[in-house]
Amino acid sequence: MSWQPEADEIAQRRAWSDENSDPDALARYRAQGWHTVRERIELLVDAGSFQEVGQLAGSATYKDGAVVRVTPSSFKMGLAEIDGRPVVVGGDDFSVRGGSSGGYRPKGGHNGFSGDLAFEYRIPLINLYHGAGGSVAGVRSRGYALYPGSNSSLHFAALLGQVPVVSAVMGTSAGGPAGRAVLSHFSVMVRGTSQIFASGPPVVKRALGVDISKEDLGGAKVAVDLAGTIDNACDSEEECLAMIRRFLSYMPQNVWELPPRVTNDDPPSRRDEALLGIVPRNRRSTYDMKKIVNMVVDRDSFFEIQPTFGKSVVAGLARLDGYVVGIVANTPKFNGGAIDGPAARKQTRIIDLCDTFNIPLVFLVDAPGFAIGPAAEQAGALRDGMRCMQARMQATIPMISVVVRRCFGFGGMVTRDNMGLDFKIAWPSAQIGSLPLEGGVLATFRREIEGADDPAARQQQIEEETRLMSSPFRMAEAFAIEDMIDPRETRQYLCRFVKAMQGRLRSTLGTKGRVGPRV
Repeated sequence: MSWQPEADEIAQRRAWSDENSDPDALARYRAQGWHTVRERIELLVDAGSFQEVGQLAGSATYKDGAVVRVTPSSFKMGLAEIDGRPVVVGGDDFSVRGGSSGGYRPKGGHNGFSGDLAFEYRIPLINLYHGAGGSVAGVRSRGYALYPGSNSSLHFAALLGQVPVVSAVMGTSAGGPAGRAVLSHFSVMVRGTSQIFASGPPVVKRALGVDISKEDLGGAKVAVDLAGTIDNACDSEEECLAMIRRFLSYMPQNVWELPPRVTNDDPPSRRDEALLGIVPRNRRSTYDMKKIVNMVVDRDSFFEIQPTFGKSVVAGLARLDGYVVGIVANTPKFNGGAIDGPAARKQTRIIDLCDTFNIPLVFLVDAPGFAIGPAAEQAGALRDGMRCMQARMQATIPMISVVVRRCFGFGGMVTRDNMGLDFKIAWPSAQIGSLPLEGGVLATFRREIEGADDPAARQQQIEEETRLMSSPFRMAEAFAIEDMIDPRETRQYLCRFVKAMQGRLRSTLGTKGRVGPRV
């Protein structure tokens, strides 16, 4: 006796699960610029590597005891590989109830199980969000309401302290999917075709009387550029999924492993002559800090995170001699390089990310300090800055500070490892102190300056005397900085020490005393 009838039924149920909505609905869906959830997964993972889990789950219709149709779950998930490494991947199926979660299922249903699977197997989790979360339809079908959070994964927060978690907002996402998209180490969305918010325009209009479009409420200009809710934005789904693959290439599988080293043909000894003249002698002139980053790290290895948010800080991941490093660099092109609230939050996230996954940090410093003035104070910039200081002080990874130009006050303090080795090197263009020279001299010697026959001349004289004593050469003489280097030596210097610190990194693998990054 054979089990062929049951095998045929399994095949039929899988076929129902694979079906998309009717052709007209699918055409309208594609007209929005969206791929189906399975197409997205296929674009993301290695070819043929996706093993779906829970494909038969859904709401079945029976006639005379035989199944005649199954409406599948609104979340597809399973095991796959990216660059040959196992991952868990899942995504909302917007063609099923608009991606809403429907009714209660134990441990959060498919989405909850995907998190639990990543947690138990210690492998990265990727979620492709395009759904509305909870639905009042579930209340009608059950006959009662659920307490908020009843269908959440038990491990969603703990995941952040153990494995890389990546989220992509692939369409309109609200409620639970929106919240979970933020609970990640890296998040990305598609400009023009994806939006994210706590509740959509109908709820906003009903509650607040505000008539607003989805794009104006939670499009990329709001979520990425202004709020920093999502890290990066792309112009297409293909680019978005490629960015996820690239981010994961810098990540270990979990906190008990080091990130993979990638060999390349860019020698550590490379000296870029342009570095010698990139910082102007005129202290009021700006320059492009991103050019410095790209000239120092392995060619084409810099992966910038939050490029349109908190622009006075450049942050991301890169490689030096093939080893993964985190980069935090101040840029004078925006806000004079002063660290405002958004920049501080951005710097905090990259510090936490690197500390979680044992990635050493390189600071390229040109920080005049925290942002000052009424607007900064009213926005709570000082609190954001101190939170960044806390993150840096709690981090246990090796850090190296390269002072490119200014390093003053709290802005300079959040770029040094004074809880660890406190390794600081400087370029000849470095200006270091508690306060910027000009303002500091006036504040400290006000009486002497105001009592002079020529106050302006006396102020200039004191500034020049202080400038000579504040020279990085004198600091190097006193070992107040550990080294002073020719800017062209920066790459070789950093490569040497990043290689040397790998033994230390291997000895501190595992979870930290906190759960993942501060989202």
